[in-house]
Amino acid sequence: MPPSCGSDQRDALRTHSRSDMAGSASEPLCQPCAYHEAFRVELQVRRPLMPVRMSPEHVGLEMLCLCGQLDLLIRAQMQQFQEQLGQGCSPEESDTFQTQGSEILDQMLQCLEHLPKPMPQLEDYLDMMSLSAMFPRVEVFLIQGSPVDMLERPLMDEYFIHIAKLNQLLVLSQQLEEDIRHLGSHKYIPHQLSVIYQVISSFRGMQAFSEIKNNIEANFKQMKQCLAVEEGSRHEPLLAAHYINWVLKITQSLTSLVLLLPEELTEDLHQAMAFISQFLF
Repeated sequence: MPPSCGSDQRDALRTHSRSDMAGSASEPLCQPCAYHEAFRVELQVRRPLMPVRMSPEHVGLEMLCLCGQLDLLIRAQMQQFQEQLGQGCSPEESDTFQTQGSEILDQMLQCLEHLPKPMPQLEDYLDMMSLSAMFPRVEVFLIQGSPVDMLERPLMDEYFIHIAKLNQLLVLSQQLEEDIRHLGSHKYIPHQLSVIYQVISSFRGMQAFSEIKNNIEANFKQMKQCLAVEEGSRHEPLLAAHYINWVLKITQSLTSLVLLLPEELTEDLHQAMAFISQFLF
């Protein structure tokens, strides 16, 4: 067993403990230097590792993309404002909007650095290239520093909606063609075709789709009835060969139309295409 401590040893331990406590509460040996702005390091995370030289044409195309991104960001923030007002709250910009908006503006300024000197101001460049007319929300945001919606809907608003619908129609048609060729069951083919029909119907007044739409309306019900199976049957529903060919003809016609982009389908794309064409021809 360890020997017991005597009174002298206990007093020494108490003295040593008190000195440790006093030491822990003593003043620090040195004070850290306060931050000075001169030591600030500019973040280069979004800059390329290798220097990139952009021609004036490339700058114009890049600025079109950046204006489109900022416009969509502003529209999303305006939608959030409406939701906040509907909940009885005061509209406040989200942190996401402030962060992403600042990043896009920084990218715009970096683009302008590639133009011949003297480098134009951002607002002047947008006016000169007619981008302020295409994206008025962006112009107002640069002037006022806050997102504001337009009383009249800008023409470019239809661009993204139109592109999204064309892409949706293309993807759905390609997927339906793939499924009807390779799946061992055609149970969901009518549903897929009905979704395509709804997308076609959203292109109001377009003659390019009217014949296909009428064709689906005339044959859809009969095709769906052919897939009916008796209750308890172990056989998967399959379309007859002539209905398979009929569906394939529809999907191939739609795919060709979207890829060819006839004039009727490019009306809502005209403003962006006209801007791009000045750099390509």
